[in-house]
Amino acid sequence: MIDATDAQLLQPVVALAAWTMIMWVWMYATRIPAMQKADNIDTAHLVGGTGADLDKALPANVQWKAHNYNHLHEAPTVFYAIAIVLVLIGQGDGLNALLGWIYVGLRVAHSLVQATANRVMVRFILFALSSVVLIAMILHAGIAVF
Repeated sequence: MIDATDAQLLQPVVALAAWTMIMWVWMYATRIPAMQKADNIDTAHLVGGTGADLDKALPANVQWKAHNYNHLHEAPTVFYAIAIVLVLIGQGDGLNALLGWIYVGLRVAHSLVQATANRVMVRFILFALSSVVLIAMILHAGIAVF
């Protein structure tokens, strides 16, 4: 049985999963109206294609939300795995829980920047900082399991 204290790290896991779904809603709330409005997309007869195809057909600021939604399925998957490992080995509290919340905060900030102003250098800094936090969590897990 997992101790409630060790399970603290599951809170940022759930928070990031919820944020991913918020970005999903935001993506479709902007993308569907843009697709309906676009002269070069016949939504009634649209077959196949990928999100990348829409980069040519929709305004960039609409696609930024979709790009971020995809990004939330990349590095954060490592976060989910490491967080679960840390919880399972009894290391999901204290510093690791704090690091989890910092990681989530940086990823939410990254999402907001990418979905709105999309300043690449700001996004890069947020991504790099979140990666450093994730590396720290991986190191903690590695020290504990090896």
